[in-house]
Parts: sequence; C-alpha cells; structure tokens
Amino acid sequence: MENGQTESDPKDLLFEKHVNYVTNHGNDKNDFEYTMTEFLRMSGIYWGTTCLDIMGELDKLDKLSIIGFIKKCQCIKSGGISACEEHDPHLLYTLSAIQILCTYNALDEIDVASVGKYVQSLQQPDGSFFGDKWGEIDTRFSFCAVAILALTNQMDLIDVDKAVEFVLSCGNVDGGFGSKPNAESHAGLIYCCVGFLSITHNLHRLETEKLAWWLCERQLKSGGLNGRPEKLPDVCYSWWVLSSLTIMGRSHWISGEKLKEFILSCQDTETGGFSDRPGNLPDIFHTLFGIGALSLLGYPNLKKINPTFCMPEEIVEKLYKVQIMDS
Repeated sequence: MENGQTESDPKDLLFEKHVNYVTNHGNDKNDFEYTMTEFLRMSGIYWGTTCLDIMGELDKLDKLSIIGFIKKCQCIKSGGISACEEHDPHLLYTLSAIQILCTYNALDEIDVASVGKYVQSLQQPDGSFFGDKWGEIDTRFSFCAVAILALTNQMDLIDVDKAVEFVLSCGNVDGGFGSKPNAESHAGLIYCCVGFLSITHNLHRLETEKLAWWLCERQLKSGGLNGRPEKLPDVCYSWWVLSSLTIMGRSHWISGEKLKEFILSCQDTETGGFSDRPGNLPDIFHTLFGIGALSLLGYPNLKKINPTFCMPEEIVEKLYKVQIMDS
C-alpha cells in the first residue's frame, strides 16, 4: 500500500492511548524532545489542551499550572506572550495562549488590553503584520492577529480593511495563497488566509471554485492530503485542507472516508499519538490535527470543532461569530 500503509494499520481510533499520550507529554523535563522544543512550548500546550478538550478529557491536565505558566510568559512592556519564560513575545504564541485561556474561560487572568495593544503595534501601513519586533511578515501573522482580537473582542484596534487588502494581495492565479505577495500557494497558508477571511467576514472575496479544486487535488491515492503538488501526504494537512474546504462549504468535494482511513493508519499502536504518516514517530502537533480532522469528519465521541479557530465549537460560539459558507 502507498506511503507505508499496511493491512494491519488500525481502523478505529485508539482513544485511551491518545489520552494517555497527550496527558503524559512533557512530564519528563529531562527528555531530549522536551528540552529541544522550548521555543514551541506555548503552542505545544495549546495542541495538548485542545486535543484533550475535543476528546472530552480536558480535566486530565493541571489547569492552574497551565494558567500560571501563561501569566509568566506575558511581557510586561509589550503585552505580547512568548513561547516560554525569558523568550521574546510573538503573535504565534500569543494566539496559542489566548486560545488556551479561552478554553479554560480564564482570559481575566492576564492583561487582555495590553495584548490588544501589542497586536495593534505590529500592523504595518500596507495592512500586513510583523510576527514580532524583528519584522518578519507572513500571512500566518495576519491570521494570528485577527484571531487574537476576535477572541478578545478587540477587532476595532486595527485597520481591518487594509489587513484584508494585504491578504488578498497574497492570492495567486491558482486560487491559492502564499506567505506574502507572489509566494507559492501552500495549504497551510491557504488555511490562514481562508481563516482570516472567515473571521473578517470576507469569504465572498475568494475565488471559491478555483481554490476548492486546488485543495481537492491535494488528496492522493492513499486518501491522505499533501500541502502542495508532488509532495507526500501528511496528517497535519488533513486539518489545513479539510478545514479550509469546510469553511468554504466544500468538504464534500473530497473522499472523507478515504481521508479517515489515512488518518487512522497514522496512529502509534504502542504509545498512542499520531505521526505525519504511517510508521513514523508520533508527536503532539500531528496528534491534535489528526483528532481535529476526525472531528470535522464527524467521527463519533469527539466534540465538534470549529474549522476557523481549531477549538471546540461550544467555546467559539460564545465568543465570536465566524463566517462559514453554505455547502
């Protein structure tokens, strides 16, 4: 079978193994992987909390210690939040922190107003956003900026119209989007731009049919999805592609059954967790996006996930109304 898949691959969700895998992830502070991923710590906590929440097992984590960690990572001067203590704040990790706090209904534990000012300070005259004080521009950061402000009810702090025009300027003739104007279309960045337009209620600005077909062409014989032409399938694109199609009302344009089979084949039957493709080592990143995609596919015993924010729908609907196109 394609890409390492075998007839013995699991056909059902190894629920308890995944709960144990996520719950125990990072418990060994001397573990090599834990030590080497300090720069991703905040996002790692978001991936874990969201995964367990979708599985209805959020109480397995220590809420108070997680909130305490986030508070230590908020920069007093800028208001932004970092991946770990003594690191520079960044929009990526600020969003992860805000998502975690929304999950725990604990936004009041930090200075939310200063978070908004931090995001505001990073918008540029053309509508784009720096990721942090060092000045990198990327459509990922446009998504992070509006997602943070939407979840904290501070969208009025930025020039939304200019932000929309910048994102649209990153569109390509194939209907997709890149990281900046004239950059190659990529499924992960398409998710960021489609999600951005969902939050700002500008989905009508998309070339929906053209983009949806480009995304559908990401499905391979294995059922898995890749991020761009001629690449291998990867579980994380199960999320980036499927969520984008879901937001555009086109998720039925690919084979959900074949995608589900591919995702389930990427489970580690010994330790739990999902890998990028069958036979590889699992990690917390692919575990969330495997579970998230299964939720989008309506897999039983999983909470409904919001395709724009990658958070449980029950949380998002209380905070912000995203735009989703009809199927």
